Formats: sequence, structure tokens, C-alpha cells
Amino acid sequence: MRRRIFLEKSMIAGLGMMASYPLLASKGIPSFKTAPKISLAQWSLHRAFENGQLKAEEFASIARNDFQIEAVEYVNAFYTSFGKDEKFWQAMKSRADNNGVSSLLIMVDNEGDLGNPDEVERKRAVENHYKWVEAAKLMGCHSIRVNAFGTADRDTLSQTLTDGLGRLAEYGVKSKIHVLIENHGLQTSDASFISNIIKSVNNPYLGTLPDFGNWCLNREWGSTQGGQCSEVYDPYKGISEFLPFAKGVSAKSYEFDSEGQETTIDYLKMLKIVKESGFAGYIGIEYEGSKLSEPDGVKATKSLIDKCWSQL
Repeated sequence: MRRRIFLEKSMIAGLGMMASYPLLASKGIPSFKTAPKISLAQWSLHRAFENGQLKAEEFASIARNDFQIEAVEYVNAFYTSFGKDEKFWQAMKSRADNNGVSSLLIMVDNEGDLGNPDEVERKRAVENHYKWVEAAKLMGCHSIRVNAFGTADRDTLSQTLTDGLGRLAEYGVKSKIHVLIENHGLQTSDASFISNIIKSVNNPYLGTLPDFGNWCLNREWGSTQGGQCSEVYDPYKGISEFLPFAKGVSAKSYEFDSEGQETTIDYLKMLKIVKESGFAGYIGIEYEGSKLSEPDGVKATKSLIDKCWSQL
């Protein structure tokens, strides 16, 4: 009898402590660790989509059913003929909704250089992106991801990118769609340079999608895989500089060792920077390796994120 009364009192006391925990946490006691919000970038499965093994329209259900991931990032390359097709994007939204999947953004490539020194070509590049802003709006996304490319000296590029990105961000405001710059090689991987452009534009709808990889300064697309890049921006410095403007984070992965660690990126260090920055958005898996199959690469990346996050 006494033992039962003791247990009941202990349980009540424990519930009381749990109820008051947020107050305790606010006074400096660590809060319970929460799992990171994880999304899946469509490029992780690009070979399967390109060879017809998987259908791009079914990406949301693939993410949900094959990987238990409930948020996705699309790639425009798989939908080039549907850019202005409103019915297609409405159907895509329905597929995502029916699977309980959130559509976060569309990664946009090959629509012209937003920093083109030729004003006519730059304007055309900006306008080429409009249809993807509208598609993102129809899908319920928060952003499109763009490339801050252009061929000119740095002073000229600073001016032309400020103009091109600024114009596109202004268009994004109308649809409440953010324009995010990803480090994708050359000047786009110079985080200090790009950050200054974002500050110059001074539009809250212009931000970043920092990628754990892609920090090569002398190669377009910026891959640092295989040690082939001779000029690399410090990845950890770059992530830190981009995070204040970030609306998402791209967890690039290439290859894994026998213990499940990424062989070129210190994931624990990267995720520590992300977490300590206060970033509360999605961390998007983007597997680009070749030794593991694409599905296994996605799963290995997800496991590594979970493992590292639990240590922070």
C-alpha cells in the first residue's frame, strides 16, 4: 500500500516537472533534443528519373513511401515542357497533398545568366524565371533556387547580379515566393561576395540555399568531389556566412566510409554550425555519389544527419 502511494506521488511529481519544463528551459536548462526537419532534393534520384526508372510526377509519393520523408525540393530540369502549364502544377500539388508531403521549392537551372553583362540578355534571363515563380506559387512552395552566374570581372558582376537578382526578387514579392542563391561554383561559391550582393539588393525575398558541397571557386557547378578542384572556399566559413539569409539548407553527400561517415564533409561540424545559427528550416538531402545506389545514398545521408544531430 505504501509502495503504491509512493509511486503515485512520484508520477504526479514527474508530470509536474514536465509541465514546468519550458519555464526551466528558458532559465538556461537545456531543452529536449528535437529531430531535424528533413526534406529530399529531387536531384538525389536524378539518374532514376533520367533513365525512366522513376516518374518525375510521382516524386512526392516516392519521398513519402520509399524514404518516409514528408517534404521535397523539385528540379525544373524534369519539368521543362510544363513550365507554364497551370493544370500540371495544380495536379502536382494534389499529388503532394494526397501523400501528406510539403513542397518547399523548385531548383531552377539553364534559364540564362542573371548576371549577364548584356542588359537585354540579363532581362531575358530574369523573365525566363518568372514561370518557375508562378509554378512554385501554384505548388505551395516558399521559394525557387537560382544560380548567380554571369561572365565578367567581379566589379561588373557585382553590379549586374545586383540588378538581375534584384529584379527577380521584386517579382517574387508579388507571389510571396523567395529567390534563393545556392553556392554552385565560380563566384556563387564566394559566400562573402554573394552576401554583399544580397545586402545591396536589400529585399527580404532574396536569400540563400547554402549547400554543404559546391565550394569550388574555379569550376562551374562547384563540385569538390574527388579532390579535383584547385581553389576551394572554406565550406564551414561559407555556410556560416550564408546561414543568416538561408531559407533552406542542402545537405550534399558524395561517398561514405564503413562507419557511415561522409568522406569529404565533416557532417558533425556542418550541422553544429547550422544548429547553433538558430536555423529552423528544412535540411534537404542531396546525394550525388556513385558507389552507393541512389536510394541507399539517400538513406545513408538521412542516417548520418540523424546520428550527428543527436550528438549536438
